[in-house]
Amino acid sequence: MGTIKSLNKWANAHTHFSIDILRIALGLFLFMKGLSFMQNISTLNALFEPIQHIPGGMILLHYVIPAHFIGGILLVFGLLTGWVIIAQIPILVGAVIINFTGDMHTTNLILAIIVLMVCLAFLFYGSGKHSADYYLKMQQ
Repeated sequence: MGTIKSLNKWANAHTHFSIDILRIALGLFLFMKGLSFMQNISTLNALFEPIQHIPGGMILLHYVIPAHFIGGILLVFGLLTGWVIIAQIPILVGAVIINFTGDMHTTNLILAIIVLMVCLAFLFYGSGKHSADYYLKMQQ
């Protein structure tokens, strides 16, 4: 835990607007993906078809949309970034696995891997200096 805090302090001292723009873009992407799944529930059902026989499959189906939708909004503002990323990681790992167990879509696979890597970077980096998390931390 001490290592993550020291990395976060280093990141806050060396932050740039490009990192904040990347965080906002990631949040907007996740928000738009949540909206897309909400509008096309049949697409989400088709994605979950290879793993539909797993117990709790319906719970997973109802977890993805709110996690993307609410998580995207929170990432845009930089609020609870670590918790949001932790909620996104199982979904993104599942997206990578679904591409191997079902029909292989290379663009979806590459997109899922890129988003997973960016989420892992923000998990260790933090939300950045220009975020609600940093503002609230400085108010204490």
